[in-house]
Amino acid sequence: MKLLVDFNLSPKLIPALAALFPGSAHVKTLGFAGEASDEEIWEFARTQGFALLTADRDFVNIANRLGHPPKVIRLEKMNYRTRFAGELLQRNAIRISEFGLGTEATLVLRYK
Repeated sequence: MKLLVDFNLSPKLIPALAALFPGSAHVKTLGFAGEASDEEIWEFARTQGFALLTADRDFVNIANRLGHPPKVIRLEKMNYRTRFAGELLQRNAIRISEFGLGTEATLVLRYK
């Protein structure tokens, strides 16, 4: 599973994801500008085989409306350092991979 990291998360997450989720990318490095709509990003993720990684509810709401693909992983209450977000994703790598194979459209992860 490759992850498309939303604007609201740092591009610095990509190195933490590279070994576990090859092909992951940040929307900024793929040429999306800050004014890109959620629908544009959603469609790109859908057609390119990404799961979306975000810290807000926008993509969760779209997933609830349209289903998947793409799958959506939300980091809830993301008010902690990027390093902790990377650790959270690494600790939950198996759970994320299993989510990618399942029928659910969204997965919420929380850093305690």
